This record gives sequence, structure tokens and C-alpha cells, in this order.
Amino acid sequence: MTKIAVVGATGLVGRLIIKLLNQRKFPIKELYPVASEKSVGKYITFKKNKIKIINLKTCLKHKPKIVLFSAGAKISLKWAPKFANKGSFVIDNSSAWRMNKSIKLIVPEINGNTLIKTDKIIANPNCSTIQLVMILNPLHKKYHLKRIVVSTYQSVTGAGKKGLDQLNQEKNNKISHNKIFPYNIHENIIPQCDVFDEIFTGYTKEEVKIIQETKKILNDDKLKITATAARVPVTGGHSESVNIEFYKNIDIKNIKKILKNSSGIIVQDNIEKLLYPMPILNKNNDHVFVGRIRQDFSLKNTINIWIVSDNLRKGAATNTIQIAEKLLKII
Repeated sequence: MTKIAVVGATGLVGRLIIKLLNQRKFPIKELYPVASEKSVGKYITFKKNKIKIINLKTCLKHKPKIVLFSAGAKISLKWAPKFANKGSFVIDNSSAWRMNKSIKLIVPEINGNTLIKTDKIIANPNCSTIQLVMILNPLHKKYHLKRIVVSTYQSVTGAGKKGLDQLNQEKNNKISHNKIFPYNIHENIIPQCDVFDEIFTGYTKEEVKIIQETKKILNDDKLKITATAARVPVTGGHSESVNIEFYKNIDIKNIKKILKNSSGIIVQDNIEKLLYPMPILNKNNDHVFVGRIRQDFSLKNTINIWIVSDNLRKGAATNTIQIAEKLLKII
């Protein structure tokens, strides 16, 4: 039984983490929900019990064994080391530690077995990256990836509660206050997720995350990858159109077989029955779905695929808890 804290307990991901900890029967001795000062003193419900929300200072005194952060990069940068120094294992859902060379970036099905007792801070990848690498990894082992072109169609929930609020307000013809998107998202597609990067000219930070994190997780700095990320008026699930070029000769039937036999992946690929992944069908699911698997006839050893996953679950909360479950086996 483990003392566990959830930082950002009142946010979209934080609330889902608490829900899934219960559903997955995570062995919890004590749960410490942590949020901003405006929520301190309020209660959350866990296993039919009301638990008071506390602040970070109070939580630190309790010395939880595992701390699940989902409260943004600034808070993680400041507080994750403090908890690590107290002996806690920190799993961080923000971008704060992902590209730190001394911090592991973990998708349990891919590199969860690399975790060791000294990994006090562990990074959870970007939601779009997780579903992408889940598909790329088994194919990379067999055919060796050469180049990837990915276009994402990302749910408003990827921007948190404010993103969801903006869409709902616009759908109901209400004035949207505190817009998180630069334009209306209702009945629109915005070719921008996150702010534009200062170093990689013309690319958003979301696109840079996908490029850099994919290379780190797959442990291949030579991998050629480019990305375009767009925000769409969908409330649950990111979709990705991916063009993949391999070094080795490919076989479409074998590619489908490899994916079908890979943990955490469900192949939905039957064009005769119009079966393919869609957010509306795959919401509230922990798997990564892939379909429209076909050869790119314009380039040798190249395929096109379509990937969908619930960005709040496998893209965030579920992956975080899966990392924690891996930790339980080594601590």
C-alpha cells in the first residue's frame, strides 16, 4: 500500500487520474489531492470517501511515496525536485522535464523496463507523442524507420478545461471570456497548437515536442520527422495522419499483423465495413487505435496510417498511472 499524491487534482487530467486510480485498483494507503490555494479546503471524493484538498507545502510534509504532477511546467520545475529530495518518486505530466537528458521519458509499453530505483523524477510524454510512438515502435524494430510526416488533429481538451469551456460557450452562442485559442474553435480548425517556438522558426512548441520526444523515446537521434499540429472542435481524442518511410522492404499484411500483436494497440482497419478509428468511437478508452493502413504508391517502402487515442487517458492520465504501476515493482 502506497501513499500517493495527485498535484493538480481539480484539473481535467488530475480528476481523471484520481478516477482511474480507483478503477485500476492502485494499492493506495493514503491519497493526498493537491491543488491551488483557491481549492484548498474543498473536498474530492475517492472510493466514496471525502478527502480534503491540500496545498503543496502541506503535501511535502506528508512525504508521499509517489507524486503524480499535472499542474503545469512552472510548478513541476519548482516542486518536483523538492519531493524527490524527500524520497518521493515524481511522475510529471508537463513539458518541464521531458527533454532533460538525465530524466527518462517513459511510455511503459516501450521503455518502462528501463526504470530503476534512482529515477526520482520521471517524465510523461506529450499526448500526441504517446499515441504516435506506440504505433511507430513495433514497426521500427522490424523495418527501421527512415522518415515520418505527421499531421495532428487535436481535441480542445488538450488545452485543458479552458479549451473545453471556450468550445462549449461558442457552441451555445455565448461570449467566450478568457479565450485560450486565438480564434473561435467552434466550426473551425486552427493550424496552431501551443505558441510558436522561438528557436525552430515557423513551428509551434507542440510540433517541436512531437519531433524531439519521438526521437528520445525511440532512442534514434538520426530519425527524420516533421509535424504539423492543428486544433479541431472535438471534445475527446486526438487524431493523427502519419506518413512513414522505412529503410527495409515492407509488407502491408505483416505490418497489420505486427500492430495487432502489439500491447496497447487495437487495429480498426476494414474499409469494406467502413471501419476505421474515430474519436467519437474511441473516447474513454485506454488503447491506441490505428487504421487506414495502406501503401504510399508515390514512394518506396512507405505507408500511410491513421491513429486515434483519447488524449486525456492514454495520452495523459492512464500513461501516468501505468508508469506508477511499473514503479511499484521496483521500489
